[in-house]
Amino acid sequence: MTLRINDTAPDFAAETTEGPIQFHDWIGDSWAVLFSHPKNFTPICTTELGTMAGIKGEFDKRNVKIIGISVDPVESHHKWKADIQTATGHNVTYPMIGDSELKVAKLYDMLPASAGDTSEGRTPADNQTVRSVFLIGPDKKVKLTLTYPMTTGRNFQEILRAIDSIQLTAKYPVATPADWKPGEDVVIAGSVSDEDATKRFGLFERVLPYLRKTKHPAA
Repeated sequence: MTLRINDTAPDFAAETTEGPIQFHDWIGDSWAVLFSHPKNFTPICTTELGTMAGIKGEFDKRNVKIIGISVDPVESHHKWKADIQTATGHNVTYPMIGDSELKVAKLYDMLPASAGDTSEGRTPADNQTVRSVFLIGPDKKVKLTLTYPMTTGRNFQEILRAIDSIQLTAKYPVATPADWKPGEDVVIAGSVSDEDATKRFGLFERVLPYLRKTKHPAA
């Protein structure tokens, strides 16, 4: 099963460091970021989980829940949390899913069905494709996916920027241009006529026949 944007994120039951969850129920009316790791006690993932812990408040402000998943049991996650705090100075307070049977990794197409049904004996290299980020909306649809190699730490500021764009464009008929940051000008959706654009946004700049820019609508 290949997950694409606007597909329904697969639901699942799992054990986490914060207790058992049913994923869709856990998301509730919030947004959610599910980010995965190929193995516990790996250096880059240790920094990533700590970074997420340090900026959890930024996700809270955006009504975004965060949840990690690693192809190891929950008991191992609890031990790893101590290392994460030592390395980064941040305590992981969000849930971390135990996926020792590889069910969620396969459900989200991060591992093939042929990967087996246990994390025992598997190395980080065996699980290297379990390095994805999924942004899921309150409607339980996939809004964004990113997959990184093991050697490249994820840029969570970019993920926050993308969330700001996706939440803005879910509310207004606009899109955000390359390198956009919150507060900067946006592009009016092609589905909006010039007349409606004027009613909605006031003045706008026509850069090209198909490219109209206007002020950030929430500014």
